[in-house]
Amino acid sequence: MKPFFILLSLLASVSMFGKPKKSPTAPLRVEWRGTLKMDSAYHNPMLDFIYTADPTAVEYQGRLYVYGTNDQQQHDETRPDSANTYERINTLAMISTNDMVNWTFHGLIPTKKLAPWIIASWAPTICSRVEEDGKTHFYLYFSNSGFGTGVLTATSPVGPWKSPLEKSIVDAKTPGVGMDVCFDPGVAIDDDGTGWLVFGGAQSRLARLGKDMLSFDSPFVPLPAQHHFEANELNFIGGRMVYTYNLDWQPKDDWKMGGPTPSICSMAYMLPEGDPLKTESWKYQHHYMRNPGEDGFEYCNNHTHLHKYQGKWYVFGHTMDLKRNKGIKGGFRNIVVENIEVDESVPSIAMSHYTRQGVSQTHALNPFERQEMETTFATVGIRFLPTETPGNMLAATDSVGAIKVAGVDFSKKVRQLILFAQGKGQLDVRLDSPEGELIATTLIDNQSISAFATSLKKSPKGKHDLVFLLSGETLRIDGWQMK
Repeated sequence: MKPFFILLSLLASVSMFGKPKKSPTAPLRVEWRGTLKMDSAYHNPMLDFIYTADPTAVEYQGRLYVYGTNDQQQHDETRPDSANTYERINTLAMISTNDMVNWTFHGLIPTKKLAPWIIASWAPTICSRVEEDGKTHFYLYFSNSGFGTGVLTATSPVGPWKSPLEKSIVDAKTPGVGMDVCFDPGVAIDDDGTGWLVFGGAQSRLARLGKDMLSFDSPFVPLPAQHHFEANELNFIGGRMVYTYNLDWQPKDDWKMGGPTPSICSMAYMLPEGDPLKTESWKYQHHYMRNPGEDGFEYCNNHTHLHKYQGKWYVFGHTMDLKRNKGIKGGFRNIVVENIEVDESVPSIAMSHYTRQGVSQTHALNPFERQEMETTFATVGIRFLPTETPGNMLAATDSVGAIKVAGVDFSKKVRQLILFAQGKGQLDVRLDSPEGELIATTLIDNQSISAFATSLKKSPKGKHDLVFLLSGETLRIDGWQMK
């Protein structure tokens, strides 16, 4: 049992929590009309406060952890209207969910700090397995610019991460690789616990990883992926290896691989009909995700990850809808998720499409369990600050900010809101929107992060969205819970 749950079980009355010295004099207001998610029923993008791209995912203890390129770093270090040239990006973003619509932001992986030899870091891919020490080990491979592929390891999906090597696991100088662009890796582990890695741009290579996941124990095998561009990914579906990749921007008038001719810069997949380490065993199937430009968004590069979670198949990708909403001209991307049909018996992957609606919530959020303040459906004017605990963030704002969580199930009467916060400021809670019914308001004045209880004006009934409005330059909120 976590320490704060033990503490809560011992606290028998409100008097044992911190109390406000006075009541708020006016409710908080925030400008939220016209925002991409707070002002709509759209579930995409997954995060609305940071630009992210090139998703990958791994499941751990019932949660799905998603990692991506931190386009926000390029945005912040260059002119926002400049082209996204990626060279300033040397961090990776971490988020997770257990309901597919509320996403917990776990902060950034400082790849350059961990591996000072890298050029830049993009397009991660991740896998995990339980090893001899009884721990689950995570292996996060990423593009070391276009030159090579680096790797980080951890025994938690949110770190701390470390670089086990002092150079790329593979790059253009690796003997036998036979190509210059060794980026956009895709990793998967088969039923025997053996790891496989694919990578490349304009052409691709597949190799079997060694037992340490940090070396190779097979040759680098070319894959016959016509019109190959980038965005390599591996999955095992129905016991068979599935290779997905991004097709280039050229017309496909010379298409020779059979099946329907794919559209420009779409995602396609191939299956081996024998030994995957034999080039001739690989057969093209068809494309399954058109470019976002074909679905009414701006054209941009295309990078997806397929994942089965809670019995359903999803496809993660990215669009540039967030920067459009914010009026930014540069090519900064945002991760999205869509439903996709996968027949595991063949296997075959049906066509999916990029949408703003996204996917449905798999189950309601439980307000009677502690929730992290960095778990959001939508935000306005919020920033998140890291703590000394890997993966844990504090919510803050420079003026008035709002955090919305979706699909909260009030299955029983609520008397108190418990906050875990420090600093000075005000917090209001409203139902369904930033202008919805006010159910709680309080002033906070804590020296350090501690439990703080306030009574609710009204106990909600049924299922609602919750909006937390906060104000105070020194206010930092770690989490919340209803009692």
